[in-house]
This record gives sequence, structure tokens and C-alpha cells, in this order.
Amino acid sequence: MDISEDELITAIGRVLSGTGPDVLVPVGDDAAVVRGGTGDLVLTTDALVEGTHFDRTMSTPRDIGYKAIAVSLSDIAAMAGSPRYALCALTLSGDVDAGWTMELFGGMREATDEFACALVGGNLARGSEVTVAITLTGEVARGAVVRRSGAEPGDVVVVTGTLGGAAAGRRLARRGAPWTEDELHAIHRHERPAPRVGEAPVLARNGATSMIDVSDGLTRDLVRICEASGVGVRLDPAKVPRHAAAAEGEALGGGEDYELLATMPSAAAAADAAGELADVFATLLTPIGTIAVDGLQTIDDTGATHPLEPSGWDHFA
Repeated sequence: MDISEDELITAIGRVLSGTGPDVLVPVGDDAAVVRGGTGDLVLTTDALVEGTHFDRTMSTPRDIGYKAIAVSLSDIAAMAGSPRYALCALTLSGDVDAGWTMELFGGMREATDEFACALVGGNLARGSEVTVAITLTGEVARGAVVRRSGAEPGDVVVVTGTLGGAAAGRRLARRGAPWTEDELHAIHRHERPAPRVGEAPVLARNGATSMIDVSDGLTRDLVRICEASGVGVRLDPAKVPRHAAAAEGEALGGGEDYELLATMPSAAAAADAAGELADVFATLLTPIGTIAVDGLQTIDDTGATHPLEPSGWDHFA
């Protein structure tokens, strides 16, 4: 394909720009938002494709099913929503048997039970490879959705958890055993990401001005916030919390961590959110930079700035 994934999404958004008055957030964010009866509905869909997002020779069907639900849960969380109902459109290749399929749905059930939502329907089809497409709905209080587009100069950039674990886990699983305890944890992060469903409302209550889940890599997703908000950033790579098994490049651009990247209106707001997340969820929240008027830059340990070169996953690169 002759354009990038982000360019294609922007073009599709222009084609679909004729939305109705109840569409609050259209194409281009982590999830769509429409006006519901008593609150706002958050809608998202995502697909895991064999050979691109998973390898059946390396991942169990239960792990694939769990991850398929988890990545959509993360999109709902990135809008500060609470998940409610899921649909699955499943394409199966000819070499998949009923036992494998039931294990896949067992993994989905684990994820929906853990995060208090329900898989209520879907579709089955045959194809050349396995594709697990999930549509998920969620709810958020009227007007309380957090978008990518609200960052303001002076905001503090924060991220939950640690980064690079999923990318390291993918690399280590392909390498094969033996693995250290940290390496096994990274493999688990790759196989079963932990969507920050409970943490997202904490960030929202403490004033988060923008938010996105780190699905395609920290720097790529940070640039998406800046572009949507019309601002710049000063990122301090040395402050990025790196998983113990990850290399620096995996932490900055590895993708599939599904941590929350947000902007907070002040250092005090970030500290308050960090304290609550630590107390309630034992989740780390780390300030890693500051939103600027313009310019995408990193800061080194001398205080000098350098151009920020975004890296990460692009389906069409």
C-alpha cells in the first residue's frame, strides 16, 4: 500500500464525515462515542489476524481469545469508559478443529468475566487464516469521555505501568527457552495484556486532558495525541519506565503494551493520580515529559533537545 496506516484512517474519516448529531466522537480516536439514553456509548472494534498478530504454533487458543478481548477493552479504557457487551466475528481456516475453537472462546470468557462484560453474539465464517474480530461497547457518563485531542501546553505526560514488555515477550518467545523470571513475565505480557480498565477512571477523575492506549508504540501513540491536540511535546526518554526484559527501543516503540498514555493538567494532578493508582491497583504512573506549544522533541540528560523520531507498529508500512 502506498500510504501509511494513519494516512489511510484520515482518508476514511473524510469519506465518513457525514455523521449525525448523536455521534460525539467519529472515526480517528481509540473508539467511537455516541449519545445513549442516560450516558454516552463507547464503541470499538479490533481484529487479530493469524500471521500478523499471533502464531498458532506459539500461542495457545485460550491466550489468543483472551488477548482478542483485552485489546478492545483497552480501547474502551482509553476513552475512560466502562466495558459492557462484546461481539465476535470469527473466521476459521480449514485445519482448525472444534476443540481449538472452544478453547479460544474459553479465553474470551476469562477476559469478559475478569472485566465485567459479556460476549453476547457474533458470526462464524471460513477463510484462509484465522481472524478474531471483536466489537465492544462501553458506557461513560454524559460528557465525561477523554479524547486524544484535549492536551494543552504545560500538561504533564504520564504513562501507566512499564513499557516494552510485550515486544520483549514476542522476541523471547520466538527465541525459545530457557527464560529468566523477568523474561517469562514479558512473554506473559505479550500473550495476555492487562487493559487498564480500572485505572482509566482514576486518570479521568484527576483531570486527564487526553488519553490513548499504547498499542502501536509509545512514541507513535504520543505523536497521535500531539497531532490530534495541535500541540508539541518534550519527551524525556530516560524517564520512560522500561520492563526489566525490554531493550530501550522496545520501550519506546515496541507496541502492544496496552498501557495508558495520558496528559495531566499539572504535576499535582499527576501526583494525586499516581498515589491513587498505587494504593488501589498497585499500578505505577510515571511522568515522562511535558506538552509544548509546538515541536516534537526529546530531552537528553544535559537538557538539550533533539527531534523526536516516532517508531512503532504500522500495519501498512
